[in-house]
Amino acid sequence: MNQSLFVIILNFLVDSLTFGAVFMYGSTGEIITEKGGHLNLGIPGIMCMGGAGGCIALAVLAPVVPPAVLVIAGILTAFLMASVMGVIYSFLTVTLRANQNVTGLALTTFGVGLMKVLMSNKNLMKAEVYLVKPKDYFRWPFSLLQRPLQDAGLSAVQGLGIMFFMAVAIAIVASIVLYRTKIGLNLRAVGENPATADAAGINVTRYRYLSTIIGSGIAGLGGFYYIIDYMVSQEAYLSIEALGWLSIALVIFVLWRPHMTIPGSFLFGVLFSCSPFLAALGMNITMAAKPVFKMLPYVVTVLVLIISSVRNKRENQPPASLGLNYFREER
Repeated sequence: MNQSLFVIILNFLVDSLTFGAVFMYGSTGEIITEKGGHLNLGIPGIMCMGGAGGCIALAVLAPVVPPAVLVIAGILTAFLMASVMGVIYSFLTVTLRANQNVTGLALTTFGVGLMKVLMSNKNLMKAEVYLVKPKDYFRWPFSLLQRPLQDAGLSAVQGLGIMFFMAVAIAIVASIVLYRTKIGLNLRAVGENPATADAAGINVTRYRYLSTIIGSGIAGLGGFYYIIDYMVSQEAYLSIEALGWLSIALVIFVLWRPHMTIPGSFLFGVLFSCSPFLAALGMNITMAAKPVFKMLPYVVTVLVLIISSVRNKRENQPPASLGLNYFREER
């Protein structure tokens, strides 16, 4: 293998890793939500609103605050905007007991539509302000360590910034909390059998609200990361909805284990973006074939779902009460 081919392959793998962080955020947030028994199909819309909220914060604050504060403000605003969507979902499904599937799809439609209105407003967004040298804001101090690798031709390492490592850390912490703490045990109990958890003194309403709100906030960071750090383009918002559906598919692929979203998102990144890589290697990839390659993550997810269903191990199955509202008076 000559050096140029090695560099192309390595760049592709690193780029797939950074691209996969979008799925990592979305799927980790959805896993936390689903562990409490909520099937939130509003994740695409929530990711859209997280991206729009963070970008608005940057557009407003970029001229008046230092870079370090700008990074924190953008991340917090994206998290809060997405969390508001989680509050709406929780109020409708927990308090009003609306159908979870219908509510989630309605949130996706609402979130995607509102994001397009906000992001297409040139006066509001001021793209020329908040997209100025984003690597200096979101990739410092990693850019200093990456410079020798970039000089060697590994340009993709510039995507390894603050929000990428944040995604990895959140996935690991979420897994520890779910499987190594009492809070995680209670949440999983709520997701498996809310009536039994309620009888044991666990506040089902509180756990479902908090898991959905926190999970939505984490998912929203994925939309913000995609626009401002990975793509560095205002027009990137047009692609977030599709990535949100892939994030939901990744939840099934990793069998509801947050830490497994790290390798799983990398694999999804490889499968989703392999057509440009194959074209760079000299293969003739037609326009008609490109959508087929983008279907690969879904195909792999279906295969994993079939295998896990055939093996029928309880630890590989979704929470037993997933998608079902809890009626306390029926206990």
